Amino acid sequence: MIEIFKSTEQRDWNVLDKIEKGCWVNMVMPSSQEIARITNETGISPDFIRDALDDEERPRIEKDEGIVYIIVDYPYFTYDESGFPIYETIPIGIVLTQEVIVTVSLKETPIIHTFRENKVKEFFTFKKTRFALQILFSISSYYLRYLKQINKKTNEIERQLHQSMKNKELYAFLALEKSLVYFTTSLKSNKVVLEKIMRFNYIRMYEEDKDLLEDVIIENTQAIDMSDTYSSILSGMMDAFASIISNNLNIVMKFLTSITIILSFPTIVASFYGMNVKLPFADNPYAFFMTIIVATFMASLTAFIFWKKKYF
Repeated sequence: MIEIFKSTEQRDWNVLDKIEKGCWVNMVMPSSQEIARITNETGISPDFIRDALDDEERPRIEKDEGIVYIIVDYPYFTYDESGFPIYETIPIGIVLTQEVIVTVSLKETPIIHTFRENKVKEFFTFKKTRFALQILFSISSYYLRYLKQINKKTNEIERQLHQSMKNKELYAFLALEKSLVYFTTSLKSNKVVLEKIMRFNYIRMYEEDKDLLEDVIIENTQAIDMSDTYSSILSGMMDAFASIISNNLNIVMKFLTSITIILSFPTIVASFYGMNVKLPFADNPYAFFMTIIVATFMASLTAFIFWKKKYF
C-alpha cells in the first residue's frame, strides 16, 4: 500500500495521487510493483526498501548520493501462541531525499497513524528533517508508554500469583520478560543510530532540530533505563514466585500426607477387628464401641502430635 500526503504552511492536508516536491510517501507492506514505482520516481535504492521490510533487520543509518537511509525499531502489541500478550519490535525505514520523505514498514502502526491524521503539532511534510526527528521522538514515546503498560501488567499478575499454584501466571511473566528483552535490544540499537545523527553530518539540522534530537535521545535513554530496571525486577520476581509456588505445593502435600497418616490408624484398628479369627473382647457387647474409641484416640493423639510439630 502506498499513500502520498502533502501539507502546506497553513496546515492544509492533501492526499495526492502522484509524488510532488515536499510530499510524504508512506509505504506499508508494498508490493514489488509499488517498490519499483517509488524507486523509479525517487531514486531510492530498492535494496533499502526490502531491508526495511525484513523484520530481522537491525537499526542503522547511512548516506548514499545525497539520500539518507534510516532504519529504527518501533514497538507494537501482539499475542504469542499461548494467547498471552507480548510486546515486540519491528523495523521502520525513513528515507530523506532532496525532495520527499519516504517511510516504509511491514505493518500499520499508531505511530505513523497520528501523522497520517495530521494530529502532530508543528508537523509539515516539507520539513523533512523535522518530520524524521518527530517520528523518532514518537517511537521513543511509545516505548515509554508500553513499558508503563508492562509494569502495570506485572503488578496485576503479581497480585494473582500470591495464592496461585499454577503455571499460568509464570507463563505471563515469561511473555513480559521476553518483551523487555526485545525492547532493550531495540532501544540500544536505536540509541546508536541517534548518536550517529548527533555526531555526524548525515542530515542538515537547524538549532531547533538539534534540540528535538536531544529530546529524542533523552527519551530513548530513559526507555533503556526503564527497560533494564523492569527486566531485573521481573527476573527476580519470576525466581521468587517459582519458589513460592513450589513451597505452596509442598505445604499442601504435607497437609494431605498428615491427614492420610491420621486416617490410617482407624483403618488399622478396623482391619484387625475385621479378621475372621478369635479376638480379645470379641464376645463383649461393647466391643464395637471400644474399637471406635481406640481408633478415635489413636487418630486424635496423632493429630495432636502433628499439630504441635506444626505439620498443618
